[in-house]
Amino acid sequence: MSTQIRIGSHTIRRDAPDCFVIAEVGHNHGGDVDTCKQLFQAAKYAGVSAVKLQKRNNRSLYTREFYDSNYNSENAFGPTYGAHREALEFGEAEYRELKQFAESLDLVFFATAFDFPSVEFLERIGVPCYKVASGDLTNLPLLRCIAQTGKPMIVSTGAASIDDVRRAYESVLPYNRQLAILHCTAEYPSDHRDMNLSVVGTYLREFPEAVIGLSDHDNGIAMALVAYVLGARVIEKHFTLNRAWKGTDHAFSLEPEGMRKLVRDVHRAGIAMGDGVKRVYEKEMPARIKMGKKIVAARDLPEGHVLQPADLAYKSPGDGLPPYHDQLFLGAALTRPVREDESLSIDHVSR
Repeated sequence: MSTQIRIGSHTIRRDAPDCFVIAEVGHNHGGDVDTCKQLFQAAKYAGVSAVKLQKRNNRSLYTREFYDSNYNSENAFGPTYGAHREALEFGEAEYRELKQFAESLDLVFFATAFDFPSVEFLERIGVPCYKVASGDLTNLPLLRCIAQTGKPMIVSTGAASIDDVRRAYESVLPYNRQLAILHCTAEYPSDHRDMNLSVVGTYLREFPEAVIGLSDHDNGIAMALVAYVLGARVIEKHFTLNRAWKGTDHAFSLEPEGMRKLVRDVHRAGIAMGDGVKRVYEKEMPARIKMGKKIVAARDLPEGHVLQPADLAYKSPGDGLPPYHDQLFLGAALTRPVREDESLSIDHVSR
């Protein structure tokens, strides 16, 4: 059986065309539940499979010095980094409300867990799967903790070496074989020259027990489509209602129409890739006839004439014998006269 993971009603396989598209809401809700619900509704319109938030226990995640440090960014939601982060966090009541709302829209709801308390928090909420951020790829204790929940894990690999990825892969598999590994470039937004999408193929070879995908920070949708064609079956894109809103992630997020086009085009690409068997489709036949060629007489020719190359012409429409049958006629005698441009058939000659 092909490597696969199952999240809710979605089965994601390495060798199947279906793609699990995640709208990464992150903190683009600005700490407002109603805005978050609007994002979920827009994500449903776009046709994504899942919506995702980010869960941090800020006091346990950051050093005291970092938590209390001044944060003077134009995107700050508080005067210190800790206050900024706290303003963007939802509590348990909000998470339960948002999970219920997402599920009412038939969307998978889950989150990135950045620390051990957040894993405990999300277990209480009952998320069906976990995301692990690139920054925790080397945090093997956290990876093992999440793996032991038995729930599918989607792990990003930005700013990492292949050894980092291999170490994480080997740490998770003894506990949990429901694993997706996402290629990622940790630039926001990512320069296309740094995306190295061929890594998708590398991951498919190196990590046969994982589904492979892309966490995409490119400004558009083209890179995700390329990754899909290369074998990515999980696509994560940051999502916003307005790229001009306050917040660090909005500028490289997709708005609803962009996300809709991404989902549409990934679906079309999966169908368009087909089965690899070259065939003529019925809808191609008019073009085949109109543009194709048939063998005709190059000029008026008498009965008994022995045909030479100069006696044959190849003209449209292609509703007669195609030119690859020319050897049937060369050196053969005509059994009756033919007119210029008359379509030739095997009945016209004898040897």
